[in-house]
Amino acid sequence: MKMTAELSVYPLRDNFKEAVLGFIDELLATEDIVAVTNSMSTHVSGEDEAVFRAIQAALRASYERFGRQVLVAKFIPEHFADIGPEG
Repeated sequence: MKMTAELSVYPLRDNFKEAVLGFIDELLATEDIVAVTNSMSTHVSGEDEAVFRAIQAALRASYERFGRQVLVAKFIPEHFADIGPEG
């Protein structure tokens, strides 16, 4: 099933920008999803398993590198955001 997730990460540390950008970089490195960022959140679209796998990998890598953080996520099943180069 296609889905879109809206993600916002809140690192529990002083240097939060580095942690947020690290989390986003991990997400963008995933080939099976498409993602777009703005100043408020990151939107990730793809097959549900790929979306969940990308979020899990990015969160785990970010936690190992930057420590504790809060991830706020909204999921829209049966939705695919056309956010590619032409979208």
